[in-house]
Amino acid sequence: MSQTEARSESRPQPPAASVAQLDLEVIVPAFNEQKRIAPTLYALVKELQTLPLRSRVRVVDNGSSDLTADTVERVRATLDTGLIALSGCSTRGKGSAVAKGILSSSATYVGFCDADLATPAAAIADAMRLLEEGWEVVIGSRHCAGAAYATDQPLLRRLGSAAFRNATRAIAGGIQDTQCGFKFFTRGAAQRVFAHTRITGFAFDLEVLARAHALNLPVKEMPVCWSDQPGSTFSFRRDGFASFADLWDLRRAISENNARHA
Repeated sequence: MSQTEARSESRPQPPAASVAQLDLEVIVPAFNEQKRIAPTLYALVKELQTLPLRSRVRVVDNGSSDLTADTVERVRATLDTGLIALSGCSTRGKGSAVAKGILSSSATYVGFCDADLATPAAAIADAMRLLEEGWEVVIGSRHCAGAAYATDQPLLRRLGSAAFRNATRAIAGGIQDTQCGFKFFTRGAAQRVFAHTRITGFAFDLEVLARAHALNLPVKEMPVCWSDQPGSTFSFRRDGFASFADLWDLRRAISENNARHA
């Protein structure tokens, strides 16, 4: 069933599981997200409750200075489902928060989505179906066949994203959208990919896919209906230039690695 199709009924959620028993864990990196994290958690929990899986959402607070952690705890107490957890990551950067959450998970399947939920929660069911079919990495894509924008990004952001995509396709194995903040993995693939990631900024998505490509892992681009959300912490001037600098370093590292194994 696609993410846009309405479900005729909700399947009962299995009893809350211990960390070691989880089938699926969804990591949500968060930095100063007190205004957006509550509706995201409600939407994710609602989606997980439709799946016949022992699931959990784990927010990784990346050193927030606002009430992000308090808000997560309030939502967890309100829902009282055992489907929400909170952990911290003191090393700044979205890549650091995601890597910490992924590597510390023991779930059979693990992935991450952004705190703004630009990719709707319903896409999780589609990702799980593809993983269960045998794909080891499933990523949301705003640019593959079938994808759509419910709300467009600002023009400058779109132009920068297009330039970045064109510069990264060879490294990422022809993936059309490396930067969509929605990626899911089998546990084995996640451990192999994230064990040596080093980019902590917004270009970490590219490194994840470059490593998956180098490991010959089967990667599936899954079309999503994406909505630009206000309040993003991404700065075109600061993070855009940093992402291109990370791209240059990554290309050089890959080139050196290829030379060593030639």
